[in-house]
Amino acid sequence: MLASGSGGQEVKRLLLSVMLLAASEAESGQVHYSVPEEAKHGTFVGRIAQDLGLELEELVPRFFRVASKGRGDLLEVNLQNGILFVNSRIDREELCGRSAECSIHLEVIVDRPLQVFHVEVEVKDINDNPPMFPATQKILFISEARALDSHFSLEGAYDADIGANALLTYKLSPNEYFSLEVPTNEEQVKPLELVLKKSLDREVASKLLLVLKATDGGKPELTGTTELHITVLDANDNAPVFDKAVHRVKLLENSRNGTLVIRLNASDLDEGSNSHILYSFATDVSSNTEASFHIDSDSGEIKVNGKIDFEETKLWKLQIEAVDKGNPPMFGHCTVLIEVLDINDNAPELLVTSLSLSVPEDAPLGTVIALISVTDHDAGGNGQVTCSLTPHVPFKLVSTFKNYYSLVLDSALDRESVSDYALVVTARDGGSPSLSATASVSVEVADVNDNAPTFAQAEYTVFVKENNPPGCHIFTVSARDADAQENALVSYSLVERRVGERALSSYVSVHAESGKVYALQPLDHEELELLQFQVSARDAGVPPLGSNVTLQVFVLDENDNAPALLPLPGAGGAGGAVSELVWRSVGAGHVVAKVRAVDADSGYNAWLSYELQPAAGGARSPFRVALYTGEISTTRSLDEADSPRQRLLVLVRDHGEPALTATATVLLSLVESGQAPKASSRVLAGAAGAETALVDVNVYLIIAICAVSSLLVLTLLLYVALRCSAPPSEGACGPGKPTLVCSSAVGSWSYSQQRRQRVCSGEGPPKTDLMAFSPCVPPGSSSGDSEEQRDIFGNDVSTVILEHFLCLLIMNGGGAEREGNTESEPDAGLELTDCEIVT
Repeated sequence: MLASGSGGQEVKRLLLSVMLLAASEAESGQVHYSVPEEAKHGTFVGRIAQDLGLELEELVPRFFRVASKGRGDLLEVNLQNGILFVNSRIDREELCGRSAECSIHLEVIVDRPLQVFHVEVEVKDINDNPPMFPATQKILFISEARALDSHFSLEGAYDADIGANALLTYKLSPNEYFSLEVPTNEEQVKPLELVLKKSLDREVASKLLLVLKATDGGKPELTGTTELHITVLDANDNAPVFDKAVHRVKLLENSRNGTLVIRLNASDLDEGSNSHILYSFATDVSSNTEASFHIDSDSGEIKVNGKIDFEETKLWKLQIEAVDKGNPPMFGHCTVLIEVLDINDNAPELLVTSLSLSVPEDAPLGTVIALISVTDHDAGGNGQVTCSLTPHVPFKLVSTFKNYYSLVLDSALDRESVSDYALVVTARDGGSPSLSATASVSVEVADVNDNAPTFAQAEYTVFVKENNPPGCHIFTVSARDADAQENALVSYSLVERRVGERALSSYVSVHAESGKVYALQPLDHEELELLQFQVSARDAGVPPLGSNVTLQVFVLDENDNAPALLPLPGAGGAGGAVSELVWRSVGAGHVVAKVRAVDADSGYNAWLSYELQPAAGGARSPFRVALYTGEISTTRSLDEADSPRQRLLVLVRDHGEPALTATATVLLSLVESGQAPKASSRVLAGAAGAETALVDVNVYLIIAICAVSSLLVLTLLLYVALRCSAPPSEGACGPGKPTLVCSSAVGSWSYSQQRRQRVCSGEGPPKTDLMAFSPCVPPGSSSGDSEEQRDIFGNDVSTVILEHFLCLLIMNGGGAEREGNTESEPDAGLELTDCEIVT
């Protein structure tokens, strides 16, 4: 790679540029190379990809890159062959000054996965700086009276190189008067000195010209020269002499102007003006010295006159002259070495390189977030820096190399708890007092779909009146997703199932976005009392997450069914007409017939009452009808004046709003004893037998009533105890405690039709139930009953016992009637399977 036509000197320099040493990995894990300074562009440094164990094919895909803090683009890597080469001029003296060690620290970063390597390239010194004297010439005035072996101080040369390249040797041009004395110690604290070997004679030689040559130890060697112009003077033969040839002083950096550094003292054996001494810096002193220090010419005091910075200059070497006022004047010299002591005046500097804008909340532990480098220009403990991170964050700092750190994930992240972190990295040095610097690092946590939509409740109860218009809105479900953006976008759908013979989607639908639930058709309480189904909520994440909520839609009854009359067993007539034979001899209160009716509705809408319509012409009828049982009985004893044919109209009314009615016609034939046909005799005999059986069963009824009442009181006490000891729980059909439907001051019962749908599940065989209605005392009324006399539903305990008694009475009465009417058909729909309270 040598250019044609280069001279021997250039050839030697270029040969030095290819001397490279590839170092093995150090204990810190770095790769070490070396390169000579002033190497040409393209000079081979090392196979960095191979030495780091990286394949050439993965350099570009893994974003192979090299970072060098504060070094510009001195070195570069060829991504095609993985070779590190010199990219621009490297000047060791510019990089490191006279430091014995000079290296360029590189950070090699590759992604997928992220790896950080540290490479150290040592810059080798070449002999590219010749020795330089402070001045090209120096003027000396020497009296002819000076004694032999007198010494005259000279300023030595300076070489910017280091090591052997800066090891100087001096040579004085041949002459008969002077020789050169070179100090032997390595620091060269003592100056070069001319030694007078032969007495001077101004009359023979008043001026002398000597050449001082300095040669360094490099190969090839470089030289520098200065001319010594010596003027031989007469008379004043005693030069000032300092008490010390070398003065060592320590001075704190940043000392204030006017701070005394040292007071010099020189003496002269002459008398008069020849012994009057003036102090000054040597004529060849640098401008920086005069800008930083001031010497008093009379007292010899040296004081601070400018900025003293340890980071710029650690050691000052001042050459001081003492001159007397003789004619000619005589000079004395000494050296003042000022060692600058470091103080902690530089805070650490932080540089943060972020590798990612956001971190997924499911990122694995150890994920590298950012790279941090720290520097401190102070020395010793003042320059030793430790880094720390703001506490209570799921991150930590890991030291990678000297003052380099990696910010890594230390514990699991949860965006729903904390969506972003504002971290503060603090770098603190070891000075006293210590100085610190901070840098802010913002880490955003990226969302992943780790939260399913959730409903406020696991189950909702909805009440809808039957006969609703199709498409009406009955409820709105809403689920919340703690994730963000698409992961929190919730859509709703029905969990399809069968409701009896039909699909759930034929009854209801749900809007996918709003969660509104609509009834697609009118609901019928008599067909479907409870519609239970589930709505599913799913988010838009990948994979999607979801949850379900249960809706219990109770269909509330409306009074849309009129009472329906039931035919009496063995009764004649058609439609609503009932025919019965009545003895004229019966007394008051005798039951002669009974009207039966049912209502397909429930609750108040199915609670029936019976009224006897006034007879035509305003005649008072000897019969009456029980308000709630429908039993027709005599109000007095029958006599001959009563018409043998009695036609009664019974109005059956429910308690809905508005009330619906039905009318039953009862035809009664009054007959005398012995005039009834045989069929009537059998009927009367059956009636008499029924009355006898009814008398016999009353004893059992009284015993049963007592047993049931005792059982009821025991049940109530047990229920109250459990209710006080445990919190209320929701029933299988929905929330809320059971309530008893109230009617009026006396109870009533109504046999309901068979249900097509089973409550709660919507399935199962139909059943026939007996709904019990108890009286309800309006709020605020003073009934005189104490609170202890009421059951858990607020009803009077005695009323409840009476209701159970009436219930058993009717049940047994129906049985007695069936026993008496042996030839009649069984009552349709009157079989009591259970007696339950409507909730």
